[in-house]
Amino acid sequence: MKLDATDQQILDELSRDGRITNVELADRVALSPSACLRRVQELERSGIIVGYKAEIDHKALGIGFVAYLTVRLTVHTKESQGAFEDTVRNIAEVRECHNVTGNIEYILKVEVADIGAYKHFHTEIIGALPHVASLSTYVVLNTSKN
Repeated sequence: MKLDATDQQILDELSRDGRITNVELADRVALSPSACLRRVQELERSGIIVGYKAEIDHKALGIGFVAYLTVRLTVHTKESQGAFEDTVRNIAEVRECHNVTGNIEYILKVEVADIGAYKHFHTEIIGALPHVASLSTYVVLNTSKN
């Protein structure tokens, strides 16, 4: 599907506020509500819009420590990467897992209650996985753009 400027504007508005009403969205992109709805539905049908998410206040859930963790594996095979990814999918503390290029295989976004919980996660959970050669932690101090 080829996007025009109006489609891109719709995507920009929905990415800022996925709960915006169709009438408000139409107003912001200068379309009639029916034309706007048709475009949104077509963006959904074509797979460009794949879902809508809630923004969560993690501090309200008791998550006070966020870090990015780089992971280097000892074995660089499809099987070892697949096993690592399968395991990480089931670890609640891992919110994101990205397979990347460079001198590491993965970057993980980890969210836990505090530094003690992170130490347990680092040592007893992720550090205990087979084929994990090294880990490096980057603690998030502040998020200016999410």
